[in-house]
Amino acid sequence: MPSPVMPESPPQPPAPAGAPGGPDEHAVERRTLRDYYIIIRERLWIALPLALLVALPLGYYQMRETPMYESHATMQFERPEKIVMVDQVMDQSPRSEIDINTYLQRLNSASLRAKVIDSLTPDEVKTLQRPYLKDLPPGAGPPSAAAALGSVYAESVRGSLIILIAARHRDPEAAALVANRYYKQFVSYLIDKSGGSNDEAVAFLQRRATELQKEYEEKEQRLLDYKKQRNLISLDDSLNIVTDRLKSVNAARTAAHLDRLNLEVYSNQVQEFKKAGRDLLEISYIAGHGTIPALKTQLAELAQRQDVLSQRYLERHPQMIEIARTLALVRDQLNRAIDLAIADLTASLEKARDSEQSLDREYTKQEMEQLRLDDLKVEYRSLEDQAAVAKNAYSQVLDSLNKTTTSKGLDYRIPVSLLDRAVPNFAPYTPNKTRILRTCIMVGLCVFLGVAFGLSVIDDRIKSAWDVESYLGVNLLGIVPDLSSVKDEDKHMLAIKAKATPGVEAFLSVYSAVKIQSKLDYPKMLLVTSTIPGEGKTLISCNLAGCFARHGRTTLLIDCDMRRPMLHRHFQQPNDAGILTWAEAGASLEGDLLVNPHLSITKIADNLWLLRSGGRSKSPTEFLENPVFGQFLEQLKKRFDLIVIDSPPVGAVSDSLLIAEHTDELIYVCRFNRAYRKHIRQFVRTLRESKNEFLGIVLNGLSPRRIEYYTNYRYYRSYKKYYGSQS
Repeated sequence: MPSPVMPESPPQPPAPAGAPGGPDEHAVERRTLRDYYIIIRERLWIALPLALLVALPLGYYQMRETPMYESHATMQFERPEKIVMVDQVMDQSPRSEIDINTYLQRLNSASLRAKVIDSLTPDEVKTLQRPYLKDLPPGAGPPSAAAALGSVYAESVRGSLIILIAARHRDPEAAALVANRYYKQFVSYLIDKSGGSNDEAVAFLQRRATELQKEYEEKEQRLLDYKKQRNLISLDDSLNIVTDRLKSVNAARTAAHLDRLNLEVYSNQVQEFKKAGRDLLEISYIAGHGTIPALKTQLAELAQRQDVLSQRYLERHPQMIEIARTLALVRDQLNRAIDLAIADLTASLEKARDSEQSLDREYTKQEMEQLRLDDLKVEYRSLEDQAAVAKNAYSQVLDSLNKTTTSKGLDYRIPVSLLDRAVPNFAPYTPNKTRILRTCIMVGLCVFLGVAFGLSVIDDRIKSAWDVESYLGVNLLGIVPDLSSVKDEDKHMLAIKAKATPGVEAFLSVYSAVKIQSKLDYPKMLLVTSTIPGEGKTLISCNLAGCFARHGRTTLLIDCDMRRPMLHRHFQQPNDAGILTWAEAGASLEGDLLVNPHLSITKIADNLWLLRSGGRSKSPTEFLENPVFGQFLEQLKKRFDLIVIDSPPVGAVSDSLLIAEHTDELIYVCRFNRAYRKHIRQFVRTLRESKNEFLGIVLNGLSPRRIEYYTNYRYYRSYKKYYGSQS
């Protein structure tokens, strides 16, 4: 039997980044491209057939469309060399985007379409009707010319004076015919709207324009000379500049005044606190200055640590002496930081006073400049208005002159020319195989990704390290592979027998993670639970206890699943003695519990003992809530380095919650693709509210392939981070 073991007290490592209570508790790992690749890979054979089922019928339906052909005719508007009198000649040249849009509306109008239909000869009508004849039912006549004309649209080429006329028809020759006919009818429309010209007013307008130009230039020169003499850019600009300067200087002056007042308040508080002998850290300026907040926090932490150590050691203990020395050093640093803050406050106050005086002088200077500009405003406005009137008169005459300049040779010129005549295009524009293929690919890809990621949202079961570390927000202690290839009688003793099997290394990794995450000294109690039955909590409990035993820790494995005990079977032991038989015998804590025949604690390996349940119970909660149960565990804790408790699933019964009240640390076991994340998160939150330390989750039951794709790379990256923090 093991002898009592004194607790060790080595310094514990700090909590790793991302662990509850660690320095980076708020940090959450994000999904990477590999995570999304895994989501797609897992649902490939569901999403791919659905994507093909949508994309292929869509492409087949679009490919069955009636072939349509398109022909284009392009025409260009030309800028006129001369402009005739508006009241005598209608100028057809486009002068703005509005004119271009007007012509586009004309090309797309029903009246022009009617003119095109009326201009068709009988042979041309037959050409339009030709592709429709094969689809006519027996006894039906061919469609009319209007019905067989097809669709026509006109659009402008952006940034140019070019208009594109596109005709679509079932026959390529008919499409070219319609496009060219539209151009001819549009030109006829422009000719009909043109008129004569007259240029008698040009000479008068030229003379008047010359006179007004000279008058305008003289008044502009007078205004320019006035601005040069007074050193003005323009009156409005100068006033705006001065006004803006006044506003900015006034705002800065107000801010400097408030800053000075605030600093004087702090300075007065410092003097008053010194006279009254009060703590200067009550002043917000001093308390928030430089390193003072950090030193205060450090001082509080050291004081708290001194209180904790004082409960365990006397004043002459080396650790007590060291903490006292550190406290004195931090207090001295805090006093020097307070003196530095007071000196900085004094310097800031002097600087604020100098700044306020400088801004007052600048504000007075800008006020004088504004008064000077106000005196010049009347005379400047008069000169500016005279120049504006002369400019307006000159502009009006010049505009009239431009409108009346013309030549007789352009009276009936139509400013449009044909760039490209429409020719038959024997390649149909619809169905467009390239566009259909691109559409089908895009639709299929959207369906594929939508199904894959949609199923990943619906499927809420635990699957990967991301689910544990990011969604649940707890540490991943390790991954245990699927051990279905291992014999049932060997699974629970892998760590004890130390055979060369894949599972041994996984359990050793969990053991290492538990040691890293643990903050408590030995002796201690470790509870292992899960959400639902069948997730491998008993497997983890047995092998984790075996790992601690192999590393020299006296370990007791307790079967607290009294509704469905299993440990005695895995270790080939009868269940005729244990916790329940001891409770039925009176639950006496007298004597040595290790030799109590009702408990019958059995040694099953070096440094490893087993305490069985001693039978089954349908309602063990009464015993678990009894104070004697907690006292019983505390008695055992004095005799062993570590107690590992295999408890019932927390999602099935409440026994684990009652046991957790008496344990020190807790491990949660999750089986791949078994329990739901939302349920696990709810139970983890409940367990975290207890007084014990939640170490993390062990992910169980992954095949080697799933370990590679789901967690392996991130798992070792996390450990590299933990070990790096230790070094």
